[in-house]
Amino acid sequence: MPDTVLYTAEAVSTGDGRNGHVTSSDQRIDLDLAVPAEMGGTGAGSNPEQLFAAGYAACFHSALRVVAGRQHTALGASTVTAQVGIGPEGDAYGLVVTLVIHVPGLEREKVREFADEAHQVCPYSRATRGNISVELRVL
Repeated sequence: MPDTVLYTAEAVSTGDGRNGHVTSSDQRIDLDLAVPAEMGGTGAGSNPEQLFAAGYAACFHSALRVVAGRQHTALGASTVTAQVGIGPEGDAYGLVVTLVIHVPGLEREKVREFADEAHQVCPYSRATRGNISVELRVL
């Protein structure tokens, strides 16, 4: 738990959950949702896994840049791609995440070192640790 909460995001789901609508309290997110076609839905809207992927990619990328900055290393045109999968897990559904880290011009071993450290400090990584599989893939 954080010592002090600095910001709280708030979003409301209406309609039919995965086939409904989500809106953030500041209206910056205002999306129709739809079950992906691969899961038997229409795929005519976004879905919770896409939203989770966007949040995790951005959060991890920030953590990666902080870690590199502590060692006075610029990451240039770095990217982090979060792939969030969902599928049956016993009687429920489970998630699996792959974070693809790309830092052009920096040796792969150094990127791996930064990624491993970022995985220890990123709030999303800390929240998911022990709950879902998260693979770090360094290009």
